[in-house]
Amino acid sequence: MQIRAGYEISYDCPQPTAMILTLSVHPSRVADLLTPDRMRLDPPIPANTYHDSFGNFCHVIRAPAGRMNVSTDFLVHDDGEPDAIGPQAEQHALDDLPVDTLLYLLASRYCETDRLSNTAWSLFGQVPKGWPLVKAICDYVHDRLTFGYQYASPGKTAWDAHTERRGVCRDFAHLAITLCRCMNIPARYCTGYLGDIGVPVDDAPMDFSGWFEAYLGGRWYTFDARHNKPRIGRILMARGRDATDVAMVTSFGPCTLAGFKVITEEVTSVAPVNA
Repeated sequence: MQIRAGYEISYDCPQPTAMILTLSVHPSRVADLLTPDRMRLDPPIPANTYHDSFGNFCHVIRAPAGRMNVSTDFLVHDDGEPDAIGPQAEQHALDDLPVDTLLYLLASRYCETDRLSNTAWSLFGQVPKGWPLVKAICDYVHDRLTFGYQYASPGKTAWDAHTERRGVCRDFAHLAITLCRCMNIPARYCTGYLGDIGVPVDDAPMDFSGWFEAYLGGRWYTFDARHNKPRIGRILMARGRDATDVAMVTSFGPCTLAGFKVITEEVTSVAPVNA
């Protein structure tokens, strides 16, 4: 299938402000692009593009004083398959894990393993390890938290979400990641596009989505504690320890979000592609 995706984001800056933008499609999906994911900056300004330590595409800009608009619009091919499942995927012993996964066992800004460790072991200590354990964690988080955009808070951590019992998709992901790490399963945060493909259309405005990946059976599997079922059409943008590492915009000075629109939709009639 083909998916049209993109965004239009505007910021008002009272003064020239440096920013890091993490808004591009992840390198692992670049080969699937049918048209370029080209970031447009208005007014036109230079952007220094680099790969961060997690392998994500990032852009450094200095936004001028006033209104800054950032946008893109592209087509991407997707295989149309739902998230892979692996009911037999086993959990690795700590000393058998690849060393590059060990980082994702540690506490991070929004994932306080120290505060939730006792809770995790009391809830899941008797659950069979591996896939059943991650599935049990997702079920628990899905049932415990109530989703609502009005519950969004940039400072909310996994502990806060667990205590308040509400949040947005990133809070569902943070809590599930934290509980997985407490149970010795590497887990990392993911952000990207997720349209209403293969499911009833949600009337809420489209947004970027947060989910997570857990390392089982020698590979990373996608899990989504908010929706708690395999979905079609995820377009990965970035991975990291938590939302800190994949923030769409990190500003080094005051600025105000003035406009925000995300597009993710299946293209039902295939038009000629201009590369």
